[in-house]
Amino acid sequence: MFTNQRFSKTLLFAALAPVFLTGCDWVVMSPSGDIAAQQANLIVWATILMLIIVVPVIALTFWFAWRYRASNKKATYSPDWDHSTHLELVIWAAPLAIIIALGAMTWVSTHQLDPYRPLSRIDEGKPVPADMEPLVVEVVAMDWKWLFFYPEYDIASVNELAAPLDRSIQFKITSTTMMNSFFIPALAGQIYAMGGMETKLHAVINEVGVYDGFSANYSGAGFNGMRFKFHGMQDEAFEAWIARVKTQGEDLTRPVYKELEKPSEYEPVRYYRSVMPGLYDKILNRCVDPGTLCMKDMMGGHQHTGHQSAEAENHDAH
Repeated sequence: MFTNQRFSKTLLFAALAPVFLTGCDWVVMSPSGDIAAQQANLIVWATILMLIIVVPVIALTFWFAWRYRASNKKATYSPDWDHSTHLELVIWAAPLAIIIALGAMTWVSTHQLDPYRPLSRIDEGKPVPADMEPLVVEVVAMDWKWLFFYPEYDIASVNELAAPLDRSIQFKITSTTMMNSFFIPALAGQIYAMGGMETKLHAVINEVGVYDGFSANYSGAGFNGMRFKFHGMQDEAFEAWIARVKTQGEDLTRPVYKELEKPSEYEPVRYYRSVMPGLYDKILNRCVDPGTLCMKDMMGGHQHTGHQSAEAENHDAH
């Protein structure tokens, strides 16, 4: 009785699954940014190329099972058959052609969609204007929230990001402690944020809307609340957002940042109308605290010391 009930529930779930899936937001396959759209096209074409092999193989599997079933006396019985040149050519040539096509397409797309590569277009058929400067956004993954700097406007925000339509965006990404993954599915693919290191991502948003952003890499207890909203705006709306941040925000000084740096979960949106000079660079180089030697200076010091040692060795040699 129990088995029958469980089987009935399984059938019911299978029948209702398509209904539930109709409410899913297939944002990865229907994005609003050109980079994400190109990535979606790559997924579609890669899938089509693979299905050229997969579908016939599945179809032939069922056909052979039906054609050569025990009850079919009309099927040709050839117990001594072991080779067919034509069949071997089809079996090997078709997958090889698919692999070559898939490899070439992936190689080209991998270079075109390199996250470190500046954009060559803002939409299909629309190259980046020669006089367009990218909007630079400095991203800091914290425990467990996102901090965004806008150096062009000397502002910052927590768990809210905005950008104007059809303007290239250059993200500079780092982390305060553990590794996270910066991901806005509607905009572009994910890229990791790591402490003491900087990764980059170039992207563009082409449609007005509010999109989900989050960490795609587990980073501890507050990971589930490490989410933010990305606003794609017309130029006027973006300028109004900048003005709102400057009006409603507070100053992001060193003490304010040190308080913000403490781990917290489900942090609300916050605005900062001004930012301590060089704060992002100090976060990246782990020298926010006064008197702390920055990583870049430490490395530079080692290089300088090494240069002096080489000069001393050359002097002694002479």
